[in-house]
Formats: sequence, structure tokens, C-alpha cells
Amino acid sequence: MNLARYRFILSRPLQLLPVLFGISVITFVLVRSIPGDPARALLGSRSTPDALIKIRAQYGLDQPLWMQYFYFLKNLLKGDLGQSLLYKVDALQLIATRIEPTLFLVAGSVLLSLLIAIPLATLAARNKGGWSDHLIRLFTTAGLGLPAFWLGIMLILLLSVQLGLFPVSGYGRTWPDKLHHMVLPCLTIALALSAVLVRNLRASMLMELQADHATAARARGVPERTVFRRHVLPNSLVPTVNLLAVNIGWLISGTVVIESLFAIPGIGQLLVRGIFTRDYMVVQGVAMVLACATVMVNFLADVVTVAIDPRVNMR
Repeated sequence: MNLARYRFILSRPLQLLPVLFGISVITFVLVRSIPGDPARALLGSRSTPDALIKIRAQYGLDQPLWMQYFYFLKNLLKGDLGQSLLYKVDALQLIATRIEPTLFLVAGSVLLSLLIAIPLATLAARNKGGWSDHLIRLFTTAGLGLPAFWLGIMLILLLSVQLGLFPVSGYGRTWPDKLHHMVLPCLTIALALSAVLVRNLRASMLMELQADHATAARARGVPERTVFRRHVLPNSLVPTVNLLAVNIGWLISGTVVIESLFAIPGIGQLLVRGIFTRDYMVVQGVAMVLACATVMVNFLADVVTVAIDPRVNMR
């Protein structure tokens, strides 16, 4: 193994620091742009001028915006995201308790989408122009046009309400129960994501089937199935891995919608509630965690790309 090809692993994290800094600035400004007063939202009908002043002073909301960001950045470097205005607990600790359902949802959705996309793309590519190819292309076109929340509602009505196969909402307590609850949410995201992956993977497979190395393998008498397994499929997966990394932002935003739809107690649902209650610390914390996750996934995608394709050399 050529270790020099993996040299970028040492320098890439340093290049990502300015990206995270920029994300922290944008997140801070956007959160502060949410209409409404968090102190008034926290106190509700009990709000009085004195109580509002006290709450704003307690959480530093009476400071200038640049000073608030300075304290936010200072605490962020120490791993402190502040205290939730609504839950009255450490924001990072609160987010940590909600990570498991979101990780389960994202990992399950990616796994299901690959299990759907690879066989369908293979069938379409090996039968180009046939009826199966046309049906699969029709599926991808429909998948690209259907909103995830509408698809989730239709799956709930069909598989939960009508057939009673899966729970309508919730997360469950035991692992078998959690797995049972997460089938529909994961399937909802996977159907939408696999539509994108099938189109990309099919196009890559068609290019690889006509590539010189595939033609040379056939000339040596290698069976078509072996050519596909050894040459076409591995090379076709490289752009698919990159596409997954590019779409991780869409996948994360999709989990926010799906968690709200299926009442899954994950980061997405926490973010939505934080926005409605003007819980600045939670919204900032969730945004930074999701940003770090997106950056990390793109970094891992680069590592996987280098591992799959020896021709790739990251700089």
C-alpha cells in the first residue's frame, strides 16, 4: 500500500478549520436573526420588564452582538456550547442524548439506499434500453420529484394505518423495538436518496462497460459476470461515494423533516423545537454538530475514494 497517497489525512483537518470557523459565524448570525425575543419566549405570560432584563443578563443576551460571538467562540473552543434556555441543562449534554436516533436514521437510510441503488443500477446498466431499464429510470424520475415528507405520509397510511406492519411514530426502547420503529423513516429517506444514486451509478456503469480495461478483460476470455464484478462495479462505486458525500447536507436536512414527521427524538426534532422557542444555545450547538458531521463525512469520503481507486491522489 502506497502510504504517500494518504498523506492528505494529516493536512486536510487543518484546511477544514477555516470552514468550521466560517460556519460558526454564519450560524451565529442566522440564529440571532430569528424573529422574536428568547427571554420573552422563555417567560411567556409571566414576562415583566424586570424579569426580561434579568434573563437577558443571565444568558448574556444584553451584550453587543460581537461580544456575544466572542464568548460563544471562546466557549466553543473549550467544548462548551452554553446552557439551553428551555431545558436548563448543558446544550452539548442535551445534544449528546439525541445523537443516537439521528445516527441510526442516517446510517440506516444510507444502507437501505445502497441496497436499493446497487441492484437497480446494475439491472438497468446490464439491460440498457430494455423494459427493466425504462421502469427503473421511471422510478428514479418519480423519486426525484416526490417530497420526502409526502412520501413518508403515504408510507404511514399504507404500511402503518392500512396494513399495520410498522409503528406510526416513536423510537422504541429495546433494540429490536427501535429497529422496528426506524424501518419506515429509513425507507422514506432511502427511496428519495436511492433515486439520485441509481441515476449516477447507472451512468457510471455504462461508461465502465465500454472502458478499455473492460474490453481488454473480455478479449482475454474473462466471463462477463467476472468483468462486471471485478472491473465495472468497483470503479463505478467511486463517483457514488463522492455523490453520497455531496448529498450529506441534503440527507441531514431530510432527517430534520423525517424526525418531525415520525416523532423521532433526534437532533432534527431538537433543532426544530429550539428554533420555535428561540433557544439560541441549542440551535447553535445543533448547527455546529451537524456542520462538523458534514465536514467529517466529506473527509471520510475522500479516504474511501483513495482506498477504492488507486488512481486517485488527494492533494
